[in-house]
Amino acid sequence: MSTQRNTGWDLAVYNHDGQLVLVIEIKSKLNAPPEWAAQLRRNILAHGIFPKAPYFLMVFPDRFYLWANDDAQLDLSKPTYTIDARPILQPYLKQAGIDTEQKISSQSLELIITSWLGSIIHSEKPISEIGKSQRWLVDSGLYNAIAGGRFDHEAVA
Repeated sequence: MSTQRNTGWDLAVYNHDGQLVLVIEIKSKLNAPPEWAAQLRRNILAHGIFPKAPYFLMVFPDRFYLWANDDAQLDLSKPTYTIDARPILQPYLKQAGIDTEQKISSQSLELIITSWLGSIIHSEKPISEIGKSQRWLVDSGLYNAIAGGRFDHEAVA
């Protein structure tokens, strides 16, 4: 683990050069529409207290929203990618003994996302072996941006 930098984000991922490339906000809400996520993102960025990064990922138990190559505008732009999170999270939920029909806490979801990100950051798989459900990582450039990097995570209050 790296030194805490207190970014304010639930998770922050740095590339192999130590530059912040991905910030992640984790929420346990289900069925959050893209417009709601865009409004939440705008509200967070409007405060201007958190460092910005080229990639912004909002994680929900059923859906991920990714703004890619984002210069963190304060507009209500829709996410660049809307991802079905279930195929990505399912193996981790099963391993943790969490029923997919159960409500998952933000803290549990953060631990799962940390495991998932760690598997990507430290992956030695060639890009060609990335599964279809995670092809967006490659298409967005995020896979290459975080490969070999490291992450920091904040304590969830």
